[in-house]
Parts: sequence; C-alpha cells; structure tokens
Amino acid sequence: MSLPIDPIELVDPALREGLALLPALDFSKVGLPEVRQALAAMRLAEPPPAGALMPEERFAPGPAGRQVRMLVWRTPGATGPLPAVLHMHGGGYVLGSPDFGEENHRALVETLPCMVVAVQYALAPEQPHPQPVEDCYTALRWMSENAAELGIDRARIGVSGVSAGGGLAAALALLARDRGEIPLAFQHLIYPMLDDRTCTAEDPHPHTGHWCWNNDSNHFGWSALLGVPPGSEGVSPYAAPARATDLAGLPPTYLSVGMLDLFLEENLEYARRLSRAAVPVELHAYPGAYHSFDNFGDVPVAAQARRDNNEALMRFLRG
Repeated sequence: MSLPIDPIELVDPALREGLALLPALDFSKVGLPEVRQALAAMRLAEPPPAGALMPEERFAPGPAGRQVRMLVWRTPGATGPLPAVLHMHGGGYVLGSPDFGEENHRALVETLPCMVVAVQYALAPEQPHPQPVEDCYTALRWMSENAAELGIDRARIGVSGVSAGGGLAAALALLARDRGEIPLAFQHLIYPMLDDRTCTAEDPHPHTGHWCWNNDSNHFGWSALLGVPPGSEGVSPYAAPARATDLAGLPPTYLSVGMLDLFLEENLEYARRLSRAAVPVELHAYPGAYHSFDNFGDVPVAAQARRDNNEALMRFLRG
C-alpha cells in the first residue's frame, strides 16, 4: 500500500522558496476589486527603465461601438512586412491588462524583427463570455485588415497567451478557423486555461493545483466568465476550448505546462487531441513546477521554460 505524499515533496527544490513569495489572493466578488488594485499598484511601482522601448497605444472598433485597446510593439527600424503575434495576458479571466508582460514583448521585438500586439480584452464577471474572445477577435481582425499600413505579413500572424490568456488564444484560434476570415500561422499556449470541467472532475489529480491557482480560484474564474456553474451543459468552445468536438484545421501549436499545475491534465489532453487531429504539436511538461513557475527568476527549471517558450515563439515568427 502506497503512503500519502506531501505535495511539497514533489516541488522542484529550487522552486520551493518561491512559494513563500506567493500572495494570498481572495478570488471572490468581494475580494476581486482589492486584488485588481494591488496588481495595478505593483505595475506602477515598477516603471520601465529610462530610455526603454515603449509601445504605441491603438484602438480598434469592436461590436456595439466598443473600442478595444491594444499596445503595439514593433522592432525599431524594421522594414518590410513583419511577422506578428497577438498576445493575450493571464489573470483567470478576471484580472490583468496588456501592460503586464511588457518586458517579454520588448525583449522579443528587440531580438527579432517582428510585431507584438497586446490586447486589453474585457474582464469577467462584469463582461462575461463572449465579450473577451470577441475583443480578441476585434484585435486580430484589425491586424489583418490594416496589415499594409502596419507592415504586417498577413501570412505570418499568430496568437499567444498565458494561463487564461492561453485559453483565449486557443478559443480565438477556433473562432478564426470557423469564421474563415483570418488564417493563423500558429498558436503559442503557456499553461492555458482550457476546460471548465476541471472544476467538477470526479477524480481530480491529487498532486496538482496546490499553489498559485487552485480549484477554488479556478471555480471562481470560470463562473465569472461563463455566467453559469462550471461543468454546465452547453458551454461554448469559444469560452472553454476543450469543449470543441473537432480540432482539425487548427494552426501548429506550442504548449507548455508544469507537472504540478492544476491545468496539467486538460493541457495534456488538448495536446493529445490536437495530435489526433493532425495538428503539429510541440509539448513541454516541466517536473516539479506549479502554475506560473516560469516567473521565478533564475531558478533552473523556470529559466529553461522561458528559453523553450521564447525559442518556440521565435521559430514560429521566423516561419
């Protein structure tokens, strides 16, 4: 008979120190405003260095007269049609803004001639599905329709996202495929939030989801986005991409996840189904790693994940 395992024993020793740095966040309707304010304060407390490359703020007209905000990063002095990626930030569908992640966007356009468009999509619960994914589609359509003006190569537009942003990137890829207006060159998914049914699994993974994003957080995020309890009948695949019955025709995919991430099994299953649908997939799963582990400095497994993620994105953009 196997003995119970303390989940901490499975965490990469170099990542255990980071656990003490994780804030206790109240993911509820009562606590959400405070969490948003705290994240905004963190952003203001870490301004970009003097002389750093900055993005251009643009707006695209969306449904019902809504203006969708975007931050556009472009390689200085680059000419000719450039590959481009539309990026969706993380935050459980209830937090975040395109202003976060600017270090990664700046580094990418300074390394490789390309363009990054970071979109400010609607946040739940104030604006639930389908508004977030429709905002993302508005930004994607803006990139395609204004490709000549922006200097974008229409044949090399892809989508990327982290956590909930990864879920939106996957949902957007499905929506773009089904609407047939804008072909995508790739989807780059970092521990994406894909399946509301993870909240209600009868046999949940015993070793995942203990840190950073647990099942209670997941239940709140999905409930906010969907407006109905997670696991309900009739949830749209454009909200929860794992609900899609057919994954054929999606673009080449990169997917990475930590082996202790709550999203592990839904990510592995999505990669398996993509492969069965003849979609080229590159999958990375990092042992001892929990959700958002790649943000913890120079810890070897975090540094490795960042290198893998960045190299894959650059390969996609190079074509």
